[in-house]
Amino acid sequence: MITREELADVLDHPVYDGDGNKIGDAKHIFFDDMTGRPEWVSVKTGMFGSHESFVPIRDASLVEDHIEVPYRKDQVKDAPHVDVDAGGHLSESEEHRLYDYYGINWDSVLSEAERTDDGRWAAGPGTAGTAGMAGAAGTAGTTGRQDAADRGGMRGDDAMTRSEERMHVGVERHEAGRARLRKYVVTEEVQQTVPVRHEEVRVEREPITDANRDQALSGPEISEAEHEVTLHEERPVVETETVPVERVRMTTEEHIEDETVRGQVRKERIEAETEGMTEEDIRRNRE
Repeated sequence: MITREELADVLDHPVYDGDGNKIGDAKHIFFDDMTGRPEWVSVKTGMFGSHESFVPIRDASLVEDHIEVPYRKDQVKDAPHVDVDAGGHLSESEEHRLYDYYGINWDSVLSEAERTDDGRWAAGPGTAGTAGMAGAAGTAGTTGRQDAADRGGMRGDDAMTRSEERMHVGVERHEAGRARLRKYVVTEEVQQTVPVRHEEVRVEREPITDANRDQALSGPEISEAEHEVTLHEERPVVETETVPVERVRMTTEEHIEDETVRGQVRKERIEAETEGMTEEDIRRNRE
């Protein structure tokens, strides 16, 4: 059990489950109006702490720099959503719903409310009423925000602490798509002009001269003869060969873009109220 002296070290500290998984950060302590004992702690969960879950604090313990509760992380995150009224109270039906969800017997809660412990809580007898949001211990029905003992309330130096929420925006990396290189074969027509040669028959005639007369008269005077000539031609021959032409690979490059993130944060305001002051006096004090 967390003692009253340890309450100041509870808020804004991490909350872990029994397996060492971080659930979120503790934001508010809820006290029972009848006994003054702390009953619930609200935990900011989800991305950027956008969700607030309620966890019983009766079996929680302060371990070094964090709070440890005997409930699983997913169980806490899926706890019933509860809207706290403007006075900072949980209704009895809402408490019933939370107790049922965490498997806590309502009769045992009433029995504990009728007992007093060693005096640390100064609890009086009675049944467990609605839990006020960090209400003052030992006062029935009081409401108001007290983030821990005296935190956010009036201190011994008559000063009041004003708090506000700050929005912290982070980024997470996730898979956006896939790209791959695929090689396949296509056939295309290629045209190329190449010169080819062929032989044709040409008949040449020459007159009888003194130079060729002897050759011309060497044969019979009248006869039949035949002479054959072989003709040649060139034809194009096509061959293919495979040669490497380039290397292709895939790389990634990062591009940075600005994206606007909107959220809601709560701020506390402090105003002084004095009985008997005129509206003009109040306006000047606000300025």
